[in-house]
Amino acid sequence: MNELPRLPARLRPIVESLKGSRIRAVSDSAFDRPGVIPLWFGESDRATPAFICEAANRALTAGKTFYTPNRGIPALRETVAAYVSRLRGQTFGVERVTITASGVNAIMLVMQSLVDAGDNVVIITPLWPNCADAITVLGGEARRVPLIPGDAGWRLDLDRLFDACDARTRAIFLNSPGNPTGWVATPDDLAAVLAFCRQRGIWAIGDEVYERIVYAPDARGRRVSPSFLDIAKPDDPVISVNSFSKSWCMTGWRLGWIVAPAAYGETLGKINEFNISGATTFVQEAGVTAIRDGEPFIDEIVAQYARARDLVAQRLGGMRRVRLARPEAALYAFFQVDGMADSLAYAKEILAKCGVGLAPGIAFGPEGEGWLRLCFATGPQRLSQALDRLEPLLS
Repeated sequence: MNELPRLPARLRPIVESLKGSRIRAVSDSAFDRPGVIPLWFGESDRATPAFICEAANRALTAGKTFYTPNRGIPALRETVAAYVSRLRGQTFGVERVTITASGVNAIMLVMQSLVDAGDNVVIITPLWPNCADAITVLGGEARRVPLIPGDAGWRLDLDRLFDACDARTRAIFLNSPGNPTGWVATPDDLAAVLAFCRQRGIWAIGDEVYERIVYAPDARGRRVSPSFLDIAKPDDPVISVNSFSKSWCMTGWRLGWIVAPAAYGETLGKINEFNISGATTFVQEAGVTAIRDGEPFIDEIVAQYARARDLVAQRLGGMRRVRLARPEAALYAFFQVDGMADSLAYAKEILAKCGVGLAPGIAFGPEGEGWLRLCFATGPQRLSQALDRLEPLLS
């Protein structure tokens, strides 16, 4: 048999060089292994609530399976605009909202709109890797500014953040509440960053997918994280990306949104057209119901997560080899282990010895090496069992 000729075609080298997920490097090694307690991915073990699923079913039965406008169905854009207005205490018109196929799709759309080859975006780390990789894929540079860890939590060094910016900086990307750290930017942090971005003519991008999963009320008694949207004027260089995944347990649905200046909306619609045309029609219909009827569910899951956080802080924080600051928000305990030099290898060792799946800190960049991430968005019995398994190794 004659060999097939080698094709000269190739993929872009920058794409071929992207590293695979370090979290999946752990999880894939346990494929089909019975008895593993998987705490590696950032999602709840609760299925999407029935009232949201029923809304999708009604939409399918009604034949809502056709294309939608690129920026989303009017009902969902209006619902998101009203929801953001209620959370942030000022009016956001529908012209500022674009619906996307997930939060990560929203990030990619924004980066495609802002980043040329040779540009840079300054990111605050440790950080979920897809954010940095979206910049890299476009030929840009993700400039990393690490948070400062401490016994009381994480702290942002604003001077270091601003010093990282130069003439090719297009944006500062701030994930708050943060994955994996649970760090929450203060109102003063956000005001300083926005003032800097206004002065320099660069964008302030807020990744706010965990905005409702906070464990202490703010000054107005609300359980919502501070945001650029609290203080930004309509024409400020501010973009907020968000998702239905965390607050409504809709990780598999792939639905998100962007809030941006109204003048940017037409461009976002075109970029959405080139990528996905529009988010899935019946999923958007379910999103309307999620926001409209979902507040009791959000209250319920945040109360569950708060109890889980306290259990993890007590149990894991009491293990001899562990250093852990109680997270302010999000779904994760991000902790150091004395004597651990290679977090990926150690996460695999924990999986083999304990049957518990954790995310290696290196998955979140070099600043995460020496750390592990445990997602505590799971039921108390299962979580207690996982901690029982970890205790002999970490004590």
